[in-house]
Amino acid sequence: MNEGKRKNTGGLFEELVAVMARLRGEGGCPWDREQTHASLKRYALEETYELLEAIDEGDDGAIREELGDVLLQVVFHAQMASEERRFAIEEVMTGLRDKLVRRHPHVFGDEQAADSGAVLRNWEKAKALEKSSDGAQGHSLFTSVPRAMPALARAQRIGDKAAGVGFDWPDAEPVWAKVEEELRELREAAGTGEANRMEAELGDLLFSVVNLSRFLKVQAEEALTGAIERFQERFAHIERELAARGKTTSEASLEEMDELWEQAKALAEQAKEAAGLTDGR
Repeated sequence: MNEGKRKNTGGLFEELVAVMARLRGEGGCPWDREQTHASLKRYALEETYELLEAIDEGDDGAIREELGDVLLQVVFHAQMASEERRFAIEEVMTGLRDKLVRRHPHVFGDEQAADSGAVLRNWEKAKALEKSSDGAQGHSLFTSVPRAMPALARAQRIGDKAAGVGFDWPDAEPVWAKVEEELRELREAAGTGEANRMEAELGDLLFSVVNLSRFLKVQAEEALTGAIERFQERFAHIERELAARGKTTSEASLEEMDELWEQAKALAEQAKEAAGLTDGR
């Protein structure tokens, strides 16, 4: 991006805010005027997921568009708050600017941060100080982790935050042992047939696996997403091959589908090898 375009960012943002105000104003768009913070919640979620999908696909045009849609949600909510005299977009931006400066003392202050781990510790320390100075009641290390997050992502975030204050295993070895322990306990619970106990033990196992993913430096949510995609691709292969034989999945035997499943895996491995991407899965 050239410097001329960058210098015009402020003017463009003012125009965007003005457009949003016009849409919400007298003679504006009926749909936009009817919206509330609550009614827009689902759009914020949808736009975020669409952005994540665009990032996964590596499509710059789609990423640019979806970033715009996410920004629209910010401007939309700020405009509604401004109309209610609660806060304005300027306060949103000022708060974000100040927070970035506060939480990066190694850049804007005198503290040192040798690596990203130290950066995260500084961030959490600054965040805790902010909460205590605000007099927040019932504040916990995990208060800022949204309960609405997907469970795997939430589990990983909570593990990250606990590790950030030193509550963690020293290395991966005891985590492997914990996973094996939880698996044994789940097997024992399954033997009893007690639904509540099985649910609890399955949850413990999943949480342990998420902790292991941190030590393996793998994002659990992305790992599961990848596994789902692979399952769907392989099952689609089964459906195509059965259709070529004049069959549906309901008409095929388990043995026949298993054979086609293994065929799909083999084809996927061959494709990876051809692309130099073999990863052992």
